[in-house]
Amino acid sequence: MDRPWTVERRLREAAPHEIFDVIRSTIERRHEVLAVRLMMADYSSTRLQTVGEPSATRTLVSVYDTAPGRAYGAQEPHWVHDASAAAVEVHLPVSVRGDRLGILSVTLPDPEGEGPPPELLAELQECADALGHEVLVADRDTDLFLRARRAERLTLAAEMQWQLLPGRSCSRPEYTLGAQLEPAYAVFGDSFDWSASADELHLTVNNGMGEGIDAALLTNLAVSALRNGRRAGLELSDQAYLADQAVFGQHRGEQYLAALLLRFHLPTGEVEIIDAGSPRIWRLRDGAVEMIELEAQMPLGMFEDTVYEPQRLTVAPGDRLLFISDGVYDALSPAGEKYSLRALARSINDTRLLPATQVPRAILEALLGHRGPGPAADDALVMCLDWNGR
Repeated sequence: MDRPWTVERRLREAAPHEIFDVIRSTIERRHEVLAVRLMMADYSSTRLQTVGEPSATRTLVSVYDTAPGRAYGAQEPHWVHDASAAAVEVHLPVSVRGDRLGILSVTLPDPEGEGPPPELLAELQECADALGHEVLVADRDTDLFLRARRAERLTLAAEMQWQLLPGRSCSRPEYTLGAQLEPAYAVFGDSFDWSASADELHLTVNNGMGEGIDAALLTNLAVSALRNGRRAGLELSDQAYLADQAVFGQHRGEQYLAALLLRFHLPTGEVEIIDAGSPRIWRLRDGAVEMIELEAQMPLGMFEDTVYEPQRLTVAPGDRLLFISDGVYDALSPAGEKYSLRALARSINDTRLLPATQVPRAILEALLGHRGPGPAADDALVMCLDWNGR
């Protein structure tokens, strides 16, 4: 196999829509392969879809009960021997700093059923890692990989919201983050954002009022204002004030946005929080689930010149925090029963052994079981943070 920097140079020199072809030709030149394909995770994080296949005939691979899904969930290479074909199919996670993008699958001859040697797995994983970085860059200039993510058509509001997000997961030694929105193809007001520096992690969880384009536009305005304040180096209270004034100036209190703003100090685990509305925080510590009670302040844009005061808490290594919008705990069953806080606490406890990247999807699946079939009355957001500390 070419040295990693040689592969990376070829990827950088390729046109954005050709980077997978570069990886495929690199693998084919070094090894006798039967097939190489790239599958992207769809917006609901439940299916993998092959890049380059026509949407009408595209094969949908479940992330739950398939070999590629096992590699995607565990974020580790997984291989399966096919005795009838005398071949082995190797599935490798394509991820960037914890953000799970998809799976690179390579089929090789394996008449003896011995599986791939460790050095080959390492070489193929290097290709998958290099491909992941280039896919993120290529998304600015081509729709090839974004189109492969959609199992159905997005609403315009959902298109706006997904383009606003930083990713669906990320990790650093101090923490691991995962988040998911539902209904994935028709979300309109819920959103999240994060950004990290050497010693700080900023998180926001947003729940804009309204439906469709109006809700998406409101959330875009608020998130852009919050980012503007954060990137200007403003304190958390000033970031909230700036977003509050931006939303109020545009809508004069007729529309507003509920939000949680958090700033983590990575060396100590100290957290500043502004609770400006309905999203709630739950904590799983030493096996006990509890909702963190905060002083509720006014949603962003409800009134003019609102003053926001941060509250403080400290997270400890091993803590799991969950940030959940009202679309989860206010969801109704077909019989009109609300998804209770007790049911939510049970769901949090049931998923305690899952990694943070898989928890939001699992909790939302439990919610769908309660809500039943049919369109959702409100969109729902779950974000999970596992805190390791320094």
